[in-house]
Amino acid sequence: MEIITKRLRLRPYTWDDFDALYGILSDAKTMAHYPRPYDENGTRRWIQWSLDNYEKYGFGLWAMELKDTGEFIGDCGLTMQKINGQELPEIGYHVHRNHWRRGYAGEAAIAVRDWAFSHTDFPCLYSYMKHTNAASYSTAAHAGMRKIDEYADPEEECLFVYAITREEWEKCMKSG
Repeated sequence: MEIITKRLRLRPYTWDDFDALYGILSDAKTMAHYPRPYDENGTRRWIQWSLDNYEKYGFGLWAMELKDTGEFIGDCGLTMQKINGQELPEIGYHVHRNHWRRGYAGEAAIAVRDWAFSHTDFPCLYSYMKHTNAASYSTAAHAGMRKIDEYADPEEECLFVYAITREEWEKCMKSG
């Protein structure tokens, strides 16, 4: 499985991605909206979780590469997440800070949104993020999502929830 966009290639993770992924997940600035950066064990768990998701669901977070160079710059994909007490399909994205503000997360999120509505029966797709993560909710909005909820997580952090329904996506696709 792979998804190709104008500038990106999304493909399943392999263990060969460890070093590049660790460079992203261990970076304090890139992971500022997470409780803490990931260590090597956390990065291994991230890859294993992705591999397990491929087996269980047929989707997960996919490695994001620049199409022209093959450089690994992050990930984007569809995962099942607990959002305000419900298990929901979530579009997630993480881009190395060296590649921020170039539209890669939005481009990947749109591609994953289109893949998800074309290959699953989900009536709605979600993204959730800390209320302080303006880049993330801007990316969700760019993918056609709108804010539908906010709630406090177990650490009392305010989280925003964005969503797009299949019907909204279909209208978007028809209008071009």
